[in-house]
Amino acid sequence: MPQQIVIAEQLRIAAVLTDDRVDELIVAQGRYQIGDVYLGTVENVLPGIDAAFVNIGESEKNGFIHVTDLGPLRLKKGAAGITELLEPRQKVLVQVMKEPTGTKGPRLTGNLALPGRYLVLQPSGQGVNISRRISSEGERNRLRALGVLVKPPGAGLLIRTEAEEVSEELLIDDLESLLRQWEAIQKAAETASPPVLLNRDEDFIHRILRDHTDPELSRVVVDDPTAVERVSGFLGGDGAHVSVEAHSEPDELLEHFKVNAAIRDALKPRVDLPSGGYVIIEPTEALTVIDVNSGSFTRSANARETVLWTNCEAAVEIARQLKLRNIGGVIIVDFIDMDSRRDQLQLLEHFTTAIRDDSARPQIAQLTELGLVELTRKRQGQNIYELFGRACPSCGGLGHVAVLPGKDLLQPLATATGLVRSAASARADASGATESANGRRRRGGRGRPQVSAESPVLEEGLELGVSGESSSDAIEPAPATRRQDPELVAVPMDEEQEKVYGWLGLNPVLLLDPPPAQDNLLVRVVRPGEDADAVLEEARQQMAASSGRRRRRGARGGRGAGSKSGQGPAGGTPAADAEVQAPPPMESPLLVEITPLEVVPVPEPSAPPPPVEAEPSPSEALQESSSEGAEERPGRRRRRSSATAG
Repeated sequence: MPQQIVIAEQLRIAAVLTDDRVDELIVAQGRYQIGDVYLGTVENVLPGIDAAFVNIGESEKNGFIHVTDLGPLRLKKGAAGITELLEPRQKVLVQVMKEPTGTKGPRLTGNLALPGRYLVLQPSGQGVNISRRISSEGERNRLRALGVLVKPPGAGLLIRTEAEEVSEELLIDDLESLLRQWEAIQKAAETASPPVLLNRDEDFIHRILRDHTDPELSRVVVDDPTAVERVSGFLGGDGAHVSVEAHSEPDELLEHFKVNAAIRDALKPRVDLPSGGYVIIEPTEALTVIDVNSGSFTRSANARETVLWTNCEAAVEIARQLKLRNIGGVIIVDFIDMDSRRDQLQLLEHFTTAIRDDSARPQIAQLTELGLVELTRKRQGQNIYELFGRACPSCGGLGHVAVLPGKDLLQPLATATGLVRSAASARADASGATESANGRRRRGGRGRPQVSAESPVLEEGLELGVSGESSSDAIEPAPATRRQDPELVAVPMDEEQEKVYGWLGLNPVLLLDPPPAQDNLLVRVVRPGEDADAVLEEARQQMAASSGRRRRRGARGGRGAGSKSGQGPAGGTPAADAEVQAPPPMESPLLVEITPLEVVPVPEPSAPPPPVEAEPSPSEALQESSSEGAEERPGRRRRRSSATAG
């Protein structure tokens, strides 16, 4: 497959693209970079962990070096402890092998390696080693014989994959360049005072082309017109088929090739697969966990084919994500369970093929009894989370905030502003509230009506009734503050968004930009093809009809109460005048539902014919008025006075 390399030298970011997809990112922006050679001083020697800390710069994080990486730094030969091999304030020549991560400083080594285009010089190494990717036995013998002849004494030589089919003259020129570089480092180390940087690959373009040039490379794009000649000069005759060009807008280079979009997607845990499945990648301190799910992929003939197809797709995508995110260390992959041993072996073979081209050399350990695939990958620099991710200032990267008992300053998720309940739960809560209110009314109607001692209006009315003033004027409560009508809001949503917001209990108002100023809202969903104005007009008509029914019911209740209050004789007893009607309960808060509103006509209750009875006594009239007032409310039963039966 043709490859492209996009190099933003000003930002020191490069990307390798395969079929217009970003497969790998190379970033050189940190203070310490892999391959840097420093002259440092030993700060601390820790025999408990067989390691030492070396000061190589002004940073508070000293470099870490293990006893196995000392190389020529050993003061004494043999398997002695690190306290006998290193001592504090000792000058050491070290190279960065791992960039600092988190709270850890850079990992250092005393075994220096100077990479070239075809060869790698190891000043403290031994012998001649050849890349395993060179498969031809004849070519391997030729390169080994040449390496033995040109290798300097007391040094080691590593022949890279790019040296295959390369002439002896080019290999010798590359070796001479590396030897000159090593001599310059030695001279600088003799006169410099630590800590100091002695060598670094300052030419970012040279470094990218040296480490990532591939036979399938077809195009190189840079952000500076002057860099075109440098790229062409480095590629030489081997780059005759490679197109080298400078982008017309250097500031938009990463946007044009969708590198920034790939970075944003790589910071998300979910990766979608072409067939509908998806992969979840979660990094932790000790290891990285990857979970594979089939998602909406159901086009296979049976479940076995669905699982195998999804797992194979996930294996290819996981291999790409490991390079793109630069994930290193221990990795656990939870593929979808497969019962067939043949399918398991086929998946492992497919996964091994997918990670074969990774320069970090991932190693698959085994397939566990639980169906987990264990593998390791060499750490190479900082991963994408450390380079482009920043911890949330509120939660510190945890993803949640602690709410201690008695200090719940945050609203729970179900009651927070901007969230709504589903239609079913809203109707259940409304019906439960209505039943409980009716139950309280029924229980209160069986006994003698009670007047709240906390209501100054009712107490004042009671005193006025006793003194002989009109009871209808005395017991009239102060008008309650009318609830403001909700504001109608139309939110366009497709079917998929409506399902997701309904499952998660999210308010569709979150889709509006800017969000509404007030919280008293009535949301109407506008589906594709519907007119927002028509939907809002229909909602206004429904609200007007609903409010009209409430006003009619309230007016009938008020007229009945007024007529019953005047049924007693003018000179009634104080107890009769003190009989008051409790104010109706407050309306429950308006619930916001995603489902469309339905208008259900409510039949008008017909008033029962008045019973033909003899002129009642004052006490009988009072009981009769109480029974009629109870009959006008839904769910109430008319009580017949036992005195009438007697």
